[in-house]
Amino acid sequence: MDGSTYPLDVPRWRSAAGRPLWIDPGPGIGRDDVDGAERSLWRYRAAFPVDIAAPITMGEGFTPLVEHEWVDGSRPLFKAEWFSPTGSFKDRGSSVMLSYLRDRGISSVLEDSSGNGGSSVAGYGAAGGMRVKIFAPASTSPAKIAQVRAYGADVELVEGPREESQNAAIRQATGDAFYASHNWQAFFLQGTKTQAYELWENLGFRAPDNVIVSVGAGSSLLGCYLGFRELLNAGQIARMPRLFAAQPLNCSPVDASFTAGVDVPVARPVRPTIAEGTAIAHPLRLTQMITALRETGGATVAIPEEDIVRALDALCSRGLFVEPTSASAAAAYSTLLRSGSITPAETTVVMLSGSGLKAAPLVLDLVEGVRA
Repeated sequence: MDGSTYPLDVPRWRSAAGRPLWIDPGPGIGRDDVDGAERSLWRYRAAFPVDIAAPITMGEGFTPLVEHEWVDGSRPLFKAEWFSPTGSFKDRGSSVMLSYLRDRGISSVLEDSSGNGGSSVAGYGAAGGMRVKIFAPASTSPAKIAQVRAYGADVELVEGPREESQNAAIRQATGDAFYASHNWQAFFLQGTKTQAYELWENLGFRAPDNVIVSVGAGSSLLGCYLGFRELLNAGQIARMPRLFAAQPLNCSPVDASFTAGVDVPVARPVRPTIAEGTAIAHPLRLTQMITALRETGGATVAIPEEDIVRALDALCSRGLFVEPTSASAAAAYSTLLRSGSITPAETTVVMLSGSGLKAAPLVLDLVEGVRA
C-alpha cells in the first residue's frame, strides 16, 4: 500500500507504484444480513464492498468445525477447510475474485501458485467459463499439477524458487490476460474474510478466543483479520480474537520479522520444507500481516520439520487427512499450549487449509515414518 486510491469497479491488481492493493475493513454485517437460504460463502455477500451479479460458486465455504481431543487432552476446534470443492480454503478467494473479474468483463486470467491457489483458480475458472493459465514451480506436487491440468487450464512449470513463477506470470500479463494472483488481488481477501464470518456463525454469533492459521502469503490470516474487524465495527463481537501465524521454521519470514519487533524483512536462512504451501520467502503483505498479529495480541510460531510430521500423524490418527502445510497450524497449537500463550479452557480454532489427497504419497511416507 502506498496511499493511492482507485475505484473498486475498475479491476486492477497493483497500484501505479507497483504495490499490492488493499480494501479497508467495511462496516460489517449482522446476523439479520446473513442469507440463511444460501449454503455457501455467498450467504455473507452483504459484506462485500461491491455488488456481484452472477457469482461463480460451487458451494465453497460452509465447512465443518470439528471439536476433537488433542494429544495433550485439550479439545480445540478444527476448521476443515479442505471440504471446499477443489480441496483447500483458497476456493473462498477464487470464488469471489473470479466472480468480481468476470462480472466486469474479464474472461482470461493468469495466476502463479505453488499448488492450491493454482488448483483453485483453475477449477473456478473452468466453472465460470474463463480461460486460465497457471505458472508453478517445477518442484510443485505432481498431484496438484494434475488437478490444474484436469480442469483444462494451461500450465507452465518454472525452474527456480517460488518467486520465479510470479515473475514469469507478470511478464505475460499483457493484452487480454489479466493477472489474477491470489497474492496480489485485494478481492481474493474479500473471499477469505468469510472464514471469520463463518466462524462467528458456527460459534453462535460470537468470536473464538484464538485462531491459528498456517501462513505463507497470508491470505487466510489477513482474511480472518478483515472479517473479524468488520464484525467488531458492526458491534457483533466485543473484541477481536487473537490471531496466530504458524510457519515452518525452514521458511519463516513472518516469524523472523515479528520476533525482531519490526514489520520489514529480516534475514533468516531458507531451506526446503514439507509444508510447501507456505514456502514463500518474501511475502508481499508482510507488513500487513505483522500489523494484524500485533493489533489482535497474537504472535508467530516457527515449527521444526519433525514437529510438523508429528502433528500430521496426530491429525491423520484422528481422521483428519490433511496436507503437511495444515499440520503446521496444529503443531503451533501444541507449542502455544506448552508455552502458556493459550490455555485449554479458551476457545481455539485451528484452521486446516488443504486436503491430504493433494500429497497423499508424501503424507503416507511421513506418518509411516513416525509409526515405524
